[in-house]
Amino acid sequence: MPTNEMLALILAGGQGTRLGKLTKDVAKPAVPFGGRYRIIDFALSNCANSGIKTVGVITQYQPLALNAHIGNGAPWGLDGINSGVTILQPYSSTEGSKWFEGTSHAIYQNIDYIDQQDPDYVLILSGDHIYKMDYEAMLEEHKKKNADLTVSVMEVPLKEASRFGIMNIDENDRIIEFDEKPAEPKSNLASMGIYIFSWKRLREVLVNGYNKGVAMEDFGNNVIPSYIESGDNVFVYRFSGYWKDVGTIESLHESNMEFLSRDNELNIYDKTWRIYSRNDISTPHYITAKAHVHNAMIGDGCYVDGQIEHSIISQNVHIQDNAKIENSFIMSNCYIGSNVTISNAIVGEGAVIGDNVEVIGTPDDIAVVGHNEHLGESVGEINE
Repeated sequence: MPTNEMLALILAGGQGTRLGKLTKDVAKPAVPFGGRYRIIDFALSNCANSGIKTVGVITQYQPLALNAHIGNGAPWGLDGINSGVTILQPYSSTEGSKWFEGTSHAIYQNIDYIDQQDPDYVLILSGDHIYKMDYEAMLEEHKKKNADLTVSVMEVPLKEASRFGIMNIDENDRIIEFDEKPAEPKSNLASMGIYIFSWKRLREVLVNGYNKGVAMEDFGNNVIPSYIESGDNVFVYRFSGYWKDVGTIESLHESNMEFLSRDNELNIYDKTWRIYSRNDISTPHYITAKAHVHNAMIGDGCYVDGQIEHSIISQNVHIQDNAKIENSFIMSNCYIGSNVTISNAIVGEGAVIGDNVEVIGTPDDIAVVGHNEHLGESVGEINE
């Protein structure tokens, strides 16, 4: 792919209120995942594996951890002479505030940056989805159909279609109607929030819309319907692999538990499509003779002296004697005291759980401990 043919823009500014305590101090795309990753690593790695060399990451809410994680883009190969990653944050000008009011408004506010890159196509991504996808294959379909806009979709059970933005199409996969969370869906093709636009046309639509006072804040509610009404060439791109929006506690927990299976569709062990991340160098993990670990991922730098069953333990987690952890996701730098029981839970980064504490949820009601939250009064010495 030529350097400037397609620019990727990752929308990473959402507050993620449905993740509650886990996004109190960090943006949703910066939330840890799978023991050694952050959610945004999947979109960035897909770009790297798809040959996309220039990426803009649009941030807004609590961006510090996300900015530090991305850095100069080196883990994803985005620090070369003909490549780069740029953090795009809201700013003020003589025209007043530049806060982003929606997905497409965020693109409109960054027109100057996009023009500097001079791409033929713009790839719009969400920074809070877990999946592996070849964007170059999607671009080839976009060009083959001479499309102005291509929307990636996947089939969902018809009974669940009312939870999604649904694309109704003709026999040629041309989108003829877009329904946002329809009560009675006509199709089961759900939008994945992944779009390829021909940049000149998108620029024209956004600029003309705002100049005329037409609402253009959101892709789903405003831009896509405008394209369809104008008769533009709008098509779907069908995707059939693993994809999950991890915007809720339940979906984040479910996706992490699915991540434990070596033969799941995501398959992080595939060396032809690696998921890259920025990680501090840690000592090897240590599992004591008394510990019992079954069907679990244990990150570097961990000390384990308890029982772990079907769980993900991230880097630098200390688990003391007689602690029992099952069906849970423990983020990095946590301390779990003696005789602690954790079940069906997510424990945020840096949390401290004192001795004899119970954190118990159910598969339908996941228990959550927030980032840096302290539970219990007694915290013993770390036995290493």
